[in-house]
Amino acid sequence: MDWKEIRGNWVLVPPKPLGIIHFLGGAFVATAPHLTYRWLLEQLGSKGYVVVATPFVNTLDHVAIAKTVLLNFERTIERLHDSGALRQFYLPTYGLGHSMGCKLHLLIGSLLPVERAGNILISFNNYAAKEAIPLVEQLNSTFPVEFTPSPLETNGIIQQSYNIRRNLLIKFNNDTIDQTVSLTKILQSRFAEMVTIQTLPGTHTTPLGQDIKWQPGASFTPWDALGQWFKQEVYRDLNQLRRAILLWINPLSPP
Repeated sequence: MDWKEIRGNWVLVPPKPLGIIHFLGGAFVATAPHLTYRWLLEQLGSKGYVVVATPFVNTLDHVAIAKTVLLNFERTIERLHDSGALRQFYLPTYGLGHSMGCKLHLLIGSLLPVERAGNILISFNNYAAKEAIPLVEQLNSTFPVEFTPSPLETNGIIQQSYNIRRNLLIKFNNDTIDQTVSLTKILQSRFAEMVTIQTLPGTHTTPLGQDIKWQPGASFTPWDALGQWFKQEVYRDLNQLRRAILLWINPLSPP
């Protein structure tokens, strides 16, 4: 199963799809999500999920980005159906976001007509521009520079209009910029019984973990032992993330 570029999106299509995952990454690693999040996304694809990873470039207008990534996603799904690559008439669709990608899925679910079986929101981040982008205020010394919508406006939009009922929120125990707790309170006020929060070992960059090719030599040395230990440590956090996502999507299917 190889990545294919379709209408600007990077796509994995397994032989017998069980569902569709629309992935949006973090602000500064979202331009090539099939590379920066390769291990995690390919693991989801190997379990039978069509993965559509939509690249984007961060600007101050996050509503415009949300509209664009949704349009690109829908055009890609349409192309998959037209080409026969995706034969099933209906498959449940899940939004999967990391960091800023969470905010975009929340805006999509609040402001745009979209159907989702659920959203998976990892390491939600809703910082102001001056905190998220170093030296941003120096771009304009006369007027303050801020994202649209601002963090406060974003929370208000979610509180009033977010309509995706089933949500999994994941935070890592060593993530200093995570804002999942405040988001959880907002979503639970709307859909109290449908919001799950999990705290996993890891950091804000855990979803970016990559495959480590470590091949022991002809004779097993202490360096080989160290390499295998390091690989196990990296994969321990990644595998827990993978399992949490898959179990939430389908509790009856082994991850």
